[in-house]
Amino acid sequence: MSNLRWKVVTILAVFVLFFGLGVYPILASRYHLPAPGWLMDKQLKLGLDLKGGVHLVLRVQTDDALRLVTEQEMERLREELKTRNIPVATIDAPDPMHFVVTGVPAAQDAAFRTAANEVQANFDRGTGVNGSYTFTLKPNIGANLREEAVVQARQTIERRVNELGVAEPSIAQQGADQILVQLPGVENVERAKQIIGSPGLLELKIVEGAPSPSKEALMVNGQVPQGMDIVPGAGSAGAGDTSTVYYMVKKVAAVTGQDLRNARASVDENNRPAVSFTLSNEGGRKFGKVSGENIGRQLAIILDGRVQSAPTLESKINSEGRITGSFTPEEVQNLSLILRSGALPAKLDYLEEQTIGPTLGADSIRSGIVASSVGLGLVIAFMLVYYKASGINAVVALIFNLVILLGMMAYVGAVMTLPGIAGFVLTMGIGVDSNVLIFERIKEEIEAQRGVRASINAGFSRVFWTLFDTHIAALISVAFLFQFGTGPIRGFAVTLFFGLVSNLFTSIFVSKTLFELALGKRQQVAALSI
Repeated sequence: MSNLRWKVVTILAVFVLFFGLGVYPILASRYHLPAPGWLMDKQLKLGLDLKGGVHLVLRVQTDDALRLVTEQEMERLREELKTRNIPVATIDAPDPMHFVVTGVPAAQDAAFRTAANEVQANFDRGTGVNGSYTFTLKPNIGANLREEAVVQARQTIERRVNELGVAEPSIAQQGADQILVQLPGVENVERAKQIIGSPGLLELKIVEGAPSPSKEALMVNGQVPQGMDIVPGAGSAGAGDTSTVYYMVKKVAAVTGQDLRNARASVDENNRPAVSFTLSNEGGRKFGKVSGENIGRQLAIILDGRVQSAPTLESKINSEGRITGSFTPEEVQNLSLILRSGALPAKLDYLEEQTIGPTLGADSIRSGIVASSVGLGLVIAFMLVYYKASGINAVVALIFNLVILLGMMAYVGAVMTLPGIAGFVLTMGIGVDSNVLIFERIKEEIEAQRGVRASINAGFSRVFWTLFDTHIAALISVAFLFQFGTGPIRGFAVTLFFGLVSNLFTSIFVSKTLFELALGKRQQVAALSI
């Protein structure tokens, strides 16, 4: 009897625990019942298809990552040639995987080859005519760069979405270069897209030529000088002037956003919105060296290819800086968020966008509840009609199963989706199937005149391994669905996983304990209503 008491206490404790985690927060939210904040934070999360939000599919332009490496190595070689006093005609990158050097003097060919060894690690060097060389990015390096660009883009998007405060986002890679982004509960879609897709590339470069109202005025013989870039910016360094001026700066930045430690909203000396940033130790060292060597010159603060401000360096600066311009408070907050999360390694293209409204989500929830209720009602009716009083046992075990399922999902922070509701309904079917196997075995044992208690014990013990094997096989399928599926499929897999685990507990432990409780202290039981 003490053993039975222990089982009953265990079952009640499990029920109260998971009812409190999974069911009560839903009732408290619905009917305004008292509940502590930490418990309400555990309330079962709703996915995109139930809560509404935005569904995006983006493609990473991986050529941008290759082009960046190619241009960096090209500029590195240019600086090396300048240091060694080796003149060449041109150095140019015609595409993301190649850069070409022409006009290498025959007398300095050997010296050029020695200098070019600095970039040989990632590029294959091919010899042309009249002192020309073509450097081609190695295929394995290119493939690795493409993979890294997609992974880095996904990680950057995750950081930005987390900064947005979106609850339970889903961000996953699809194929070789696509990223799926699902943001439940997001209503300002344009802001979310702007923050996700902004390159966020911060560069600090010394201005090499006085600001000019036109690009042509900064060109030499109609061309941009080698190793230089001409970038647009706001007039008067962004002090409210709406005109556009152009700045000549070096291609290679002295400091980039990768050297940032933090970025935050602030105000400038005129109390206008601005973004203050702090550099890392290495970034501060580089910034200190550049600013110390260029006192009296302008420093262009470039964000995504546009000069935001170009203050004059009045002293050496080590680790602090500020971006000023014609920003609104919201733009400052967005810019700070983007800079903190890091720059995207490549441009993103939007391939697909779907906005799901809360009304559609409410309709889905209503339909899911109706389907679950009808399914549960039919199951209860069948069990009571076919298995008589023993059907009550199965119904109680089934309700325990569903309560534990909801509690488990809420506890681990899983998200309920529309396919998850399908998994919820399927869990009811699996629970009934388990009880049917047990009850049919008990009926066979009773027909063999083995006695009620012996028949119940035999029914549970002999069916246990059958249930265990089927549940393990189903869990293996669920693992594959979760590993290789996308958002909706994963929602189904998560619900089914917890349903299978809870069902194994309720169909064996809870159901048998209910039989033992019903038989009570009676030594002899002549019949069983089954």
